[in-house]
Amino acid sequence: MTAMLASQNAVSAPTQFATIDDRKIAYRSLGDGPPLILCNRLRGVLDVWDPAFLDALAEHFRVITFDYSGLGQSTGRATYERKALAKDAKDLADALDLEQFVIGGWSLGGMAAQVVTARYAERVTHMILMGTTPPGKVNHPPEPIFMQTALKPDNDLEDEIILFFEPKSAASRAAAQRSHQRIAQRTTDLSPPIPEETYLRMLAETRHEDLFHDDGGYRDFLKSTSIPILVISGDHEIVFPVENWFDLNRECQSVHLMVFPQMGHGPHHEAPQICADLIASFVRNRPRS
Repeated sequence: MTAMLASQNAVSAPTQFATIDDRKIAYRSLGDGPPLILCNRLRGVLDVWDPAFLDALAEHFRVITFDYSGLGQSTGRATYERKALAKDAKDLADALDLEQFVIGGWSLGGMAAQVVTARYAERVTHMILMGTTPPGKVNHPPEPIFMQTALKPDNDLEDEIILFFEPKSAASRAAAQRSHQRIAQRTTDLSPPIPEETYLRMLAETRHEDLFHDDGGYRDFLKSTSIPILVISGDHEIVFPVENWFDLNRECQSVHLMVFPQMGHGPHHEAPQICADLIASFVRNRPRS
């Protein structure tokens, strides 16, 4: 495994590889400080994160992003089974000799982060959830337009506005354009996109009535854990409505909920500096008891 290169920014940080059992996990690392491992969204690979968000986080953390097994530049069997995604994050932490870490996740990655925290609670100091759902049955379903758009073989800027921003807001649409341009700045050492047949197969294999199937007592864990949890959401979250967190929030002792107005599924791409500052302040001022 190559040596860590913490001085790079998100556009230039090289892809490195951790050999774990019979697979290699592709990852990038930037910044110094407490380690923060970020789990990715549906169809996400290393290059879908907004560099402005990662660079802002790297002012406070050692930020680690990665490709799930079998996706992007990683090898192994590709699956969206939540325990397998969580194991990728935990195995990467082991390979990098991280005894404890902050775990974060966006969308599908937020489910993976919750499984990491429930299964390896002694390793996690804080959990950061962005645009995601609590486990089990929820009262507010996704809007159909999300999957109709998300499953297109190729998504253009207008699709990204629907998926991650607030189409009715001129400010949000402008922020989408800026984020799109920032992501496009990286032109080399890219992780290949996930083929349509692969993500459709993985979704079919893991389809349940509940979007986050609670097969591990995750909802009860969420209610009982004292690990500090920060949930960041837009007020128009088209796939994981924030109202599902309102339904649960008073039952949880450590969930902190931040809702951004006139934003959608990717508030950390629309307001990267604010979200990074919020995460840093939360980790600094809400220590694990």
